[in-house]
Amino acid sequence: MIRILTDSTADFPASEAAALGLRVVPLQVNFGDEHYRDGIDLTPEAFFEMLEQAPKLPTTSQPSPELFLNEFEDAKAAGDEVICVLLAGFLSGTVQSAQIAKAEAEYDGIYIVDSKTATLAEQLLVRRAIQRVQQGFTAPEIVADLEQARENLHLFALVDTLKYLHKGGRLPTAAAIAGGLLGIKPVIGLQNEKLGMADKARGLPGAYVAIFKQIDKVGGIDEEWPVCVGYTGKKQGVEPFMRYVTNNLHLQKPLLFPIGPVIGTHAGPGACGIAFFAHPEQ
Repeated sequence: MIRILTDSTADFPASEAAALGLRVVPLQVNFGDEHYRDGIDLTPEAFFEMLEQAPKLPTTSQPSPELFLNEFEDAKAAGDEVICVLLAGFLSGTVQSAQIAKAEAEYDGIYIVDSKTATLAEQLLVRRAIQRVQQGFTAPEIVADLEQARENLHLFALVDTLKYLHKGGRLPTAAAIAGGLLGIKPVIGLQNEKLGMADKARGLPGAYVAIFKQIDKVGGIDEEWPVCVGYTGKKQGVEPFMRYVTNNLHLQKPLLFPIGPVIGTHAGPGACGIAFFAHPEQ
């Protein structure tokens, strides 16, 4: 049997993760001396209420190797293989924690895949892994498929402000300053370990158009796979994405999820985004 394991930044609702048989290792969110396990002790709704009241920005931390080791030893005892699809290594030490645990487990049936992305896009890669298991692919075949597919995996987002990405060290100062000028709405892009300002526009309508142009620029949405739309805090802002996918592209309605506390710490409230697999280059 092949188990699929991910971390909490993939933003699967707990009920769906359970229904899919998905194992989830939580990252941690810290408000001062108070520590919360992402998705277990802290829901997205509760997190953003706390964020509004917090005098200082919370911090986040990766899972300990022990959390992964518990999962790996359980799989080893059962004779199951484990494929871990995890938050981008350039954003977090989560992959490193899993690798430390793998070395300690001394079990060849563990495969670690750096998603090279986060949140909605990471979730799409996990869903692809689950589908490949159901289709009868072997673990090495699934890993190879995921590593190829992530090259065409994109996430574009609108953020209300760049201050959270900047303060968290995820965005250079120059980009943060450029994105905050004169009502400019920045478009953030994340693809294959590259996080930055993909475009910018005046006002929200222009920012949505900029994202739709970026989608065309990278090859358009591959209709074989689902599209995922998400938001931090409130759902406002997601409707243009939903209409674009269903009315303009005539594709199935996107999956819609709240973006959780860890990614929400860095994106801030009022962000919304869309993740998809682009058509592979011919």
